[in-house]
Order: sequence, then C-alpha cells, then structure tokens
Amino acid sequence: MPDGLVLSIDGMGGDHAPDIVVEGVDIAARANAGGVRYLIHGDPARLAALLDRHPAAKAVSEIVPAEKAIGMEIKPSQALRQGKGSSLWNAIAAVESGQANAVVSAGNTGAFMAISMFRLRMMEGVHRPALAARWPAANGGYVVILDVGANVEANGEQLVEFAIMGEAFQRAVSGAARPTVALLNVGAEDQKGHEEIRTAARLIREAGVDLNFRGFVEGDDISKGTVDVVVTDGFTGNIALKTGEGTARLVGQLLREALTSGPFAKLGALIAYPALKKLSARMDPGTFNGALFLGLNGLVVKSHGGANGRGFAAAIGVAEKMARSHYREEIAANLKRLAEAATTIAAEKEVG
Repeated sequence: MPDGLVLSIDGMGGDHAPDIVVEGVDIAARANAGGVRYLIHGDPARLAALLDRHPAAKAVSEIVPAEKAIGMEIKPSQALRQGKGSSLWNAIAAVESGQANAVVSAGNTGAFMAISMFRLRMMEGVHRPALAARWPAANGGYVVILDVGANVEANGEQLVEFAIMGEAFQRAVSGAARPTVALLNVGAEDQKGHEEIRTAARLIREAGVDLNFRGFVEGDDISKGTVDVVVTDGFTGNIALKTGEGTARLVGQLLREALTSGPFAKLGALIAYPALKKLSARMDPGTFNGALFLGLNGLVVKSHGGANGRGFAAAIGVAEKMARSHYREEIAANLKRLAEAATTIAAEKEVG
C-alpha cells in the first residue's frame, strides 16, 4: 500500500462522467489538507484534458488507463462477463490488490455491486451485503438507512447484520459514539410486523450485540431523526428512499411555483432569498451523496449516477472517512456474538 490514503476512482462512471468526476476530485482535493491521492481510471486523453483545468486535482491524481467503460444499461451478469479492463473493473481491482484504500463510482449500481462482490468477496460472518444511504433529518443531522436496494428480502439474522454494519457506518461518518438503532416496522409495538423483523429484534436483545437498540420505528420516524440508524430489507428501503427523494423534488417544485406566481410573490422570494438558499442546500440530495456497500472485504462507495461535482465530492468524503475508520474491526465482535446466538435459537426451534 502506498504511503498515505489512496482512493480509487471510476473516472468514466455516471451520467455526466468524466467531467463531474474530475470536478469532484478537485473539490475534495481543495477541501482536505493533503495526505490523499487519487487513482482515476478511464480514458487518458479525456481525463488529462480535464485535469489540466483542475490544478488541485491534477496535483494529487494519477491517471490509470482503461480501455472501456461500463454503460448504465448493462446488466450485472453482462458486466461480470464483459467488464474486465473497464474503468469500473480496474478501480475495484485496485482495492483488491491493496493499491487503494477505497473505491468510488457513480456508475451502474448493479454492475458495481456484482463486480465488487466477485473481486472483493464477503466479510466473514456476513451473509449478504447491504447498501447504506444517508437521509436528511428534521433535527439538523441525518439518518443512515439500510438496506436501500442490494437485497429484495432479508431474514432476521441478516437484518441484524445490517444493523451492526449500519451502526458502524454511522459512527465512522458522523463521529457519534453510540448511534441509536431501530428496525423499520408498521408500528412501534413489539407484536407488530412480520416474523423476520420480530426475530431480528429478539436476536439483537438476546445475542448480547453491542448496539444502542431502540426497538421499532415507523416510516415517518426516518425524517424526524428519531434514531440514527434505520434498518429494513432492500425492497422496503429502496421504495422509502425513492419516495422521499420524489417528495423532496415535489416540495421544491411547488415552492418555486408559489414564489414565482406574481409580483408580490417574487418580491417575497427576493426578501427570503438567504433562507431559501439555505433550505435548498439542506434538501439537496448531493449534500448527503455517497452510499456504502457494507459487508465486503473492501470499502466500496456508490455516488448517485446523476450527481454533480459537489455531490461526487461528498461521496469521496464518505470514502475518506470510512478509510480512516476502524469499521471492520468494530463489527467483528458483534458479528461473532450474532452467529453464536443465531445457532442457539435455531437449535431451540428444532427441539421445540
């Protein structure tokens, strides 16, 4: 591993690559005090021309040529068969080989997950990976929610694995000493929900897992910031995330329409401009860009495909914080306790 922190960047992944990728690296390079270098994989000619316009990025970056890029329309199975030599494949391989501490891409989510699982494999004690995202909350902070799309279904033990990994992720990116954790349910009462979610709650309570567990929360608790980490399966989590993003866009659209509906409304908007600008920044998904594929033998950060430069820089920031953390070490003990408790509960069911 080279001295200092090295981040591997898929230079060609995303709706607006490579322009926003290099812009994001430049913003990140200017924001930190040094000590981070970037391996940017992709078309050498295009990347070199962009780096010439972004001197901060150029000073700390190395271009790693890649012969092709994986399109957003490619299926995961195709990416595994045809992706070798692409910017995404090579960016992940740099983490596998130890050349880089983490990888960041705004490219095809399914391909990113498939290649990452193939090259990096799962951590010991983890049955399935999870995709964790950050969600702005009314308390001024944000909530980590997972899974938001890696798995359609999850059983009780897997939900607890998600809770363990999500808690470690929140602690690493926010600095919170004891993040609060809850399971997303249709009600807060212990008897509510399907069998798997009730099993997950039982496992957390009985396994001796070191979590600040608060039981069940409902959908409206996510935006309230009732807890720091909300755990669910990927089917429910993805719907919740997309619904929240759509609602935020709708509110923004309605607000713009209201503030441009007439001369007095426009005058009011002008007076309220500083507050509206602050609100816009708070609701901008790019502020919280950077979802983490949890449970792999390597740090894999997914940027939103439509992110701008500032949003991509936010994803780089997540990768940097995770690479400087002790994430893997922190979850190992909890995963061991969980495995022992799950074995005991399974044995009790067989006897019963």
